[in-house]
Amino acid sequence: MSRIFILSSNTAIDPYPVYPLGMAVVAGILQTAGHQVMQHDCLAQGAEPQLLKEKIRRFSPHILALSLRNIDNVDSFSGDAGWFLHAARALVASLRLISPVPIVVGGPALTIMPEAIADYLQVDHAIVGEAECTFPELVAALERGETLPRVIQRGLPVSGSEFGVPVYDPELVSFYQQHSGMLNLQTKRGCPYRCSYCSYPHLEGGQFRVRDPLQVVDELQRLKSDHGTNHVFFTDSVFNDPRGQYLQLVEEILRADLDLKWSAFFRPQGFGHQELKLMKRAGLYALELGTDAASDATLAGISKGLTFAEVLEINDACIKERLPAAHFVMFGVPDETEVTVSEGLENMKALRESVVFAFSGIRILPEAPLHRRAISDGVIAADTPLLKPVYYFSPQIDRQLMEDRITVAFAKKRNRIFPPSEGLLRMTAMKGFGFVGLMWNHLVRFPPAAAVE
Repeated sequence: MSRIFILSSNTAIDPYPVYPLGMAVVAGILQTAGHQVMQHDCLAQGAEPQLLKEKIRRFSPHILALSLRNIDNVDSFSGDAGWFLHAARALVASLRLISPVPIVVGGPALTIMPEAIADYLQVDHAIVGEAECTFPELVAALERGETLPRVIQRGLPVSGSEFGVPVYDPELVSFYQQHSGMLNLQTKRGCPYRCSYCSYPHLEGGQFRVRDPLQVVDELQRLKSDHGTNHVFFTDSVFNDPRGQYLQLVEEILRADLDLKWSAFFRPQGFGHQELKLMKRAGLYALELGTDAASDATLAGISKGLTFAEVLEINDACIKERLPAAHFVMFGVPDETEVTVSEGLENMKALRESVVFAFSGIRILPEAPLHRRAISDGVIAADTPLLKPVYYFSPQIDRQLMEDRITVAFAKKRNRIFPPSEGLLRMTAMKGFGFVGLMWNHLVRFPPAAAVE
């Protein structure tokens, strides 16, 4: 059996440090297959060459594996500073000087542009998609001395019952509970929605594959008993599936009496007061909502499949249940005009007692339908490279004028964040006062209970 040294390359802390769940899942997969694994997190433990050299020398691995979470920070204001692959390439170059063993890369960022990223990073092998079957098969082939292609395509998607169980490293748990106050867990993969900008269906498939609620609750219980975890974020693409299977998990959490606080990413559609009451009883303390656009015209422009009236209905239900909600909204999307910008800014005023994070433009990804729209609208050419961030802005708007209007509309409002860097400044200030976790939820101020009846 092989010794495998896995590194999480992510060092981003905006909006807060996020536990490297992908690395933990891969570690669990490989340990189950009988291999010896060491995990290293470049954010929590550093990426200095001498440090890595000492750890790798002591462990003497047969394979070095790099977990790649994000290509960039999808913020059009960031420029090269928001592009993460340059640092990942430098990390690979350092590893080459330390050890002659094969370097394998995987993760969601890799799966978006596998050939281009594998070439840029100059790795030996790149695993596309889920690692449950592919990575152990790759290790076995290398042990047999087989010659393998650089890019190894995914096999059939695994079922919810076959998801790898993460191995949480105590040292890393201590770091993240100190710096973000929460750990992560996944309850399902896939996404059936067809939002034009999104890569989730390409990454995880076009249908939800749901884990057994009892298995999820068992992992939550271990996080609490083994690590003292009190706050969890569910990392599903969308927590509230339309069939209501998420409610089965909520019921199991209640039955287990876990006394955990949790949050997740929700689609603002298809649930209301009753579901929120149930989830709040089970520990839900805040919702992150994929609102995505600010008017019916622009929601249709990104194929969101919902209306702003539905968003308002969800927001009002959250207020009634006194659950903080954050809306993530993009301006400049397909079919955005000066008229829809005005309408969108008015709509943002209607999202009472919530936080709004606004973004300018949309990162264009090769497997997303927006790529075709950007070509047809003349925003990019068919052969425009997308490895470095390229953003879609509606040809019908003046970007600078739009951004100036958003800045003025959000000015001096504690619960309105634009540009995205403003969010990092506020979160950093809140950390200084001892806040951990999502932190944005502390920006919400509810009216007296009688006022929302």
